[in-house]
Amino acid sequence: MLSLPIAFRSALGGFAPVFSRPGWPPVQVLMTGAALAPGQRTVTASLQGMGRSTAPDFPPSHRVLPRALWAPLTASRLLLRLLVAVCIPHGVLVFGLDDTRERRRGAPLTAPGISRAPVRSSQTQVGTARGRRWRAGMGRVPLAGAARVWARPWLTVRWPSARGDA
Repeated sequence: MLSLPIAFRSALGGFAPVFSRPGWPPVQVLMTGAALAPGQRTVTASLQGMGRSTAPDFPPSHRVLPRALWAPLTASRLLLRLLVAVCIPHGVLVFGLDDTRERRRGAPLTAPGISRAPVRSSQTQVGTARGRRWRAGMGRVPLAGAARVWARPWLTVRWPSARGDA
């Protein structure tokens, strides 16, 4: 693990009890890489940001979170507490919900749904979108050096369509 600021290491250390002992070292690499990666915060970008793209175990490291023993709701609670602790001294913390669809090619999606797509809809025609629907709890956070306020997710859950849920 590379040398990191004490504040970052202590914030990371708060998540250690959430993961099993063998799963924690790869998660540390992913979390650090996500903080350092420019652009999208994907697993690939995180691993490349940490210089792990040439490592022999690079492809299996993509599967660390689905295979690791961990408690996602406990991690979400810890992340929310960290978000509140960091942002309250800067003023008001605004929470919101974000609705997104997972559309991808390749292997068929399990449990896809069809729901109304507001962007594709008009007064006369209703547009639909196929894919898995997710709802994310977000906190709007002012970041140092950023020109605007960013939304940081602290919990994301699968949100089935009304027809699919029935």
